[in-house]
Amino acid sequence: MMDIQLIGSISAVAIIIGIIEALKKFGLDTKMAPVVAIILGMFISIGLSYYGETKAFEAIVTGLAIGLSSVGLYSGGKNVVERYK
Repeated sequence: MMDIQLIGSISAVAIIIGIIEALKKFGLDTKMAPVVAIILGMFISIGLSYYGETKAFEAIVTGLAIGLSSVGLYSGGKNVVERYK
């Protein structure tokens, strides 16, 4: 059985990508998107830590990983699509 924190973290990456894209439609500067993604990742991770037994430091590190993963996943996907257009 998968750990609830792992499932939450994987889901959080997709959710953050969606939130960032929506914020861009409302005028978020694309240069600020990685910063916002990292902040969202940290908030989500800290929120998930309240439901588990994760310590604050682990939640912050996980949040950084979630935020950076969402930025990298989006950027990498975008670069591949642009390459083949």
